[in-house]
Amino acid sequence: MEANEKNRLNHLADEKSPYLLQHVHNPVDWHPWNEKAFKKAAEEDKPVFLSIGYATCHWCHVMAHESFEDEEVADILNRDYVSIKVDREERPDVDKIYMSVCQALTGRGGWPLTIIITPDGKPFFAATYLPKTGRMGMSGLVDVLAQLAALWKNDRARILKAGDSITNAIEAKNENAPTAGKISMQTLKIGYEQCAKSYDTRWGGFGNAPKFPTPHNKTFLLRWHRRNIDSRGSVMVENTLDHMRRGGIFDQIGFGFHRYSVDREWLVPHFEKMLYDQALLAMAYMDAFQVIRDKKFENVAREIFTYVLRDMTDPDGGFYSAEDADSQGEEGLFYVWKPEEVKKHLGDEAGTLFCRFYDITEQGNFEEGQSIPHIPVPLEIFALEENIEPEALAGRLEGARETLFQNRGNALHAKAHMCGNLNSK
Repeated sequence: MEANEKNRLNHLADEKSPYLLQHVHNPVDWHPWNEKAFKKAAEEDKPVFLSIGYATCHWCHVMAHESFEDEEVADILNRDYVSIKVDREERPDVDKIYMSVCQALTGRGGWPLTIIITPDGKPFFAATYLPKTGRMGMSGLVDVLAQLAALWKNDRARILKAGDSITNAIEAKNENAPTAGKISMQTLKIGYEQCAKSYDTRWGGFGNAPKFPTPHNKTFLLRWHRRNIDSRGSVMVENTLDHMRRGGIFDQIGFGFHRYSVDREWLVPHFEKMLYDQALLAMAYMDAFQVIRDKKFENVAREIFTYVLRDMTDPDGGFYSAEDADSQGEEGLFYVWKPEEVKKHLGDEAGTLFCRFYDITEQGNFEEGQSIPHIPVPLEIFALEENIEPEALAGRLEGARETLFQNRGNALHAKAHMCGNLNSK
């Protein structure tokens, strides 16, 4: 970035949100969400380009680097739109409204949330991440902006009609939403049957990739099991929680759960960690311990709390909301290993054992020959195969894990040096 670009500030300069301040040097003339921005759009007769995200969102970073730091995209936005940035953690009310629009129009949601609206706030386009130019069947932001700007100028009535229709549909849906009341056993039964129908008997969880932890499903199934002891509720929960704890979605070195798994096997996560996921998953594992009475679930809850108290707690007593997926400009770099890195810290014998147990191999199970630690074989079976007492094996692995945890930051620094100053990305 040139010196004059670093000194250039947009209308986010006086904001307090870390997410908004990440965009303060963008060439896009960003505004915060306020009346002044919408008044400007009305006076200049321009639609509003609304982008919603949060500070630790990986794909928000990607879209920022690809598009919002790009002069070509900035020229289009600054010429044809009034651009507004919103931090979903600062304005969950705004995010909720426009996320419901995106889900209604596209059938899915997520962040960054990309919405184009009229100056009076009525949406007529919704998407999540968009690359700068189209690829692999995905529309490009430049093309979308050009097409919608042309419609705004040449076929305004069509856009206004779409905005009214979308707004009316969302308002009607909210008005017709069921009010609070007693839930019947039949409703609960339908919920259980839906879970059972989408349950993955091999790897646990529900549906195919990507897989989210969905702890609320687990707590529901455990309660259904208590009412219907012959159901498969507890079996589905135990299998799912076991595979999640053994998978790469769990940080095997430092504890805590990543946001979701991009595959069916819980191996490759989206490496971001969210505070609310830790809270809800801790509840799910504690509920499982109370119902199934297996101490392994209690241990996982304790691991989650260890991570939260150590890494997500501010010295003044508050909690951090999330931990970024990116390290040195690369997603997940902090969490992946190669055998030589492990052996450097543990020695050949302990390092070889650790790599075998956690499937850290020369070919790797992730990008560029790197491995995400996970547990393909339960400890008891691995101990039998290695002719080691399970308790002794657990002790050796825990000592090795602690050593790697203490050195993980140094390992990341070495990787950055080997990759050629990743800080420059």
